[in-house]
Amino acid sequence: MATTHEDTLTAERAEPAFGDREPLVQLQDVKAHFTLRRGIFVSKAVVKAVDGITLEIARGETVALVGESGSGKTTLGRISLRLIEPTEGRVLFDGQDISHVPEGQLLRFRRRAQAVFQDPYASLNNYMTVAQIVEEPLVIHKIGNREERAARVREALDAVRLRPPEEFLSRFPHRLSGGQRQRVAIARALVLDPEYLVADEPVSMVDASSRAEILLVLKDRQEDAGTAILYITHDIATARHFAHRIGVMYLGHLVELGPADRVIDNPLHPYTRLLLEAVPEPDPQNRLKERSIIPGEPPSPANTPPGCPFHPRCPEFMKGTCEAAEPEWKEIEPGHFVACYLY
Repeated sequence: MATTHEDTLTAERAEPAFGDREPLVQLQDVKAHFTLRRGIFVSKAVVKAVDGITLEIARGETVALVGESGSGKTTLGRISLRLIEPTEGRVLFDGQDISHVPEGQLLRFRRRAQAVFQDPYASLNNYMTVAQIVEEPLVIHKIGNREERAARVREALDAVRLRPPEEFLSRFPHRLSGGQRQRVAIARALVLDPEYLVADEPVSMVDASSRAEILLVLKDRQEDAGTAILYITHDIATARHFAHRIGVMYLGHLVELGPADRVIDNPLHPYTRLLLEAVPEPDPQNRLKERSIIPGEPPSPANTPPGCPFHPRCPEFMKGTCEAAEPEWKEIEPGHFVACYLY
């Protein structure tokens, strides 16, 4: 039987005991609330983009965040990078609290934590060559002389499989395919040898044939350097093969978290089950039933429902219980947590 890209990802994703390691990134009950003015004569509204999430990521671990658009995944990633200052809670990096450190004092942290953004067409400067784009972080952090930086740029391009590097150094982004653009964005993030990487939908804008290769590039780098990765995605299938743990977000809340295989094979939260049932099945012979569709639309984060945030759309809704108060965070099996009144 032929080996697929997904098989390769799964084989390379060994299951180390991350719970025994000191976490590199710690988010402790973080909140991100934004105040919006509805109108001149109307009171302000508070958008609860992230509403009390605790999460840890160890060195060498990949944690995937999945959920519908607007669930707060990207906001949480930006909080972990201190691109957004949390309204409440703490962000710790390597044991140091960076929650409210002034931007001017975050330069050393910026060198150790990088991001790969979703859209390679928007994240690259079209007026800079590939060499200038990848070298820019080294210049900002005053690393090496010109010859040393040039060597590191070539190494970074080679690491993301843009080979030979000399063929790409003088190109501008408009002369690259979508997959090549995203590889350049990854090279720019990796040229600093970061300890922590936020990959925000890094393969959503590239063709299917490039997705597994790009994820393999990140996985190879992680295994070589022990990088901690927060992988933000809508694609729960790639999350299973790429991540060690999966966290499911809904309306600013973390509703389930556990080892990737357990979350996929034994989903506990009704929302997680509906997300999995909505994944298209490419083999007609395996389509035993019609795909479930999550009913309704997510409420506005400026007007969140009381109790469990998912209860207005939940097929397991229990009147008088689910809307009374938020469910507690419980460990149902080792390392597998859920916030639901069914447990």
